[in-house]
Amino acid sequence: MRTTRITATVAGAVAALMFLSGCTARDDASPNTAEPVDSSKLVSSLPAATGEVDEVTWALVEGEPSTLDPAGDYSLAIPNLCENLLQISPDFTVEPGVATSAEWVDPVTFVIDLRDDVAFWDGTPLTADDVAFSLERNRVETSAWFPAFVLVDTIEVTGDLQVTVHFTAPDSTFRDAIAGAAGAVLSKAFVEQAGDTFGTSTGGVMCTGPYVFDEWTPGTEIVTSANPDYWGGAPLVGTLTYTFITDGATLANALLAGEVDGAFNVPPASRDNFAGSDSGRLVLGPSTASYSFGPTNSTGAGADPKIRQALSLAIDREQFIATVLHGLGEPQSTFTPPFAWAGMEAADQYTAAYDELAAPELDLEQAKQLVEESGVDTATPLVVAIPAGAKELSQTAAIIQAAGAQIGLTIEIDERQPTDFSQIFFDPAARESIDFVATVGYLDAPGVLGYAQQFLLPAELGGFFNWSGYSNDEVTADLQTARTTLDPAASADAFIAAQQIFAPDQLQVTLASAYQTTFLQNGLTGVTTSVAVYSSPWALHLGSE
Repeated sequence: MRTTRITATVAGAVAALMFLSGCTARDDASPNTAEPVDSSKLVSSLPAATGEVDEVTWALVEGEPSTLDPAGDYSLAIPNLCENLLQISPDFTVEPGVATSAEWVDPVTFVIDLRDDVAFWDGTPLTADDVAFSLERNRVETSAWFPAFVLVDTIEVTGDLQVTVHFTAPDSTFRDAIAGAAGAVLSKAFVEQAGDTFGTSTGGVMCTGPYVFDEWTPGTEIVTSANPDYWGGAPLVGTLTYTFITDGATLANALLAGEVDGAFNVPPASRDNFAGSDSGRLVLGPSTASYSFGPTNSTGAGADPKIRQALSLAIDREQFIATVLHGLGEPQSTFTPPFAWAGMEAADQYTAAYDELAAPELDLEQAKQLVEESGVDTATPLVVAIPAGAKELSQTAAIIQAAGAQIGLTIEIDERQPTDFSQIFFDPAARESIDFVATVGYLDAPGVLGYAQQFLLPAELGGFFNWSGYSNDEVTADLQTARTTLDPAASADAFIAAQQIFAPDQLQVTLASAYQTTFLQNGLTGVTTSVAVYSSPWALHLGSE
């Protein structure tokens, strides 16, 4: 989970700590209270704009990026600049993009055919060399998307507009991965010339997306402009400027005052204020974001599944959604959220299996019994770590603490500054004094294996967050089969078999899914409003109504 986003890769994991929050669409179906929102009213995208707009200012709630390199840090500015080989549609289906086709031609050979009308911002035509170079950059462990390439053997140019990827074994996750940032297309010549400055405020980037990088003033803003030669048609917004506002109250005031035209992930606590706005509206969309907490060590109470099960049974999910998410979410039965497979070929199989999972319930008596059965020393406090300044996660930790007290467990909260908190995900020493870490993460590309592989597999097979030492040979075999089986139905069968075994162990105690939220000033339309914003050019159709 990252500042965290848990993506289908490890970056997605640590990028998965992005403190996502939400608001709701202002209409008759979205009451101005903390009452739950009807999920059937979620909106994946707004109607495409028809009119031009000179300038739009967009707030980045995640703050100023450390880089605009798609292989490094993450920013919602990147998808409008550096597009991917395939496109993730607002409904989380995968469609052609820069690549007209990207398919398996045999179990270990994947062929990518490119459009012949794509150019970088400097007018240089996109070639297969650029694509092969861009993909190769992710085959090093420093890339955020390295786990998506672990089964890749070689990447070769097999035509002016064709790249062929050879694998050591089939990989059912690869196509979806390159629809995300793992498939971002960069100019080889520009990257090589920029060297270490690529992606920085001084070096910039060179991509093929609908917006051109103009200027980055550190600490202030990033300015981009419409690409008049974009292969998908020029955007209607002339200048799209990103500003950095991480404080929820400051963001809300700027949006309500019209100083900022839009933002994603506005704080849930602002729901009532935004619902009463005359200047803009809140739009609620489907997401893969979820709140959870999980163990950080292989010893101690947190590593005991009975303690995790007990805490889960002691937490009222409806209360959590009402108080932390202000009604902007819903219960979730396991760590893989349903929207992750919404656009997949085997969606019906995944949904049927999910519906058979035990729904989260409140049962204090059973929880107390599990604590007793565990034999843990209840006099020793359990410590849950959260990042300082994250209001929703602070509330989450308080709820975990209260739940523990009801069943005889003492929970202490360790609030760490962002840098120290991020070390939890990289340095075992930073995890020694804590039992749990509470996060909110999301999957930014379609697929069901992202969380499962990271939390359940041995470290050498990709279990980057398997800190509790979970080990089950049957689960490992099923997950490996799910990844290396290209038949969608057979892959789904393998994942479902594994899920039936691991779900009760609650490797992550999932508390709720959170809806994707967007604030947009009146008169503007056209943005993507689902979690697809993280991997698609969400402002391509932005403009006036």
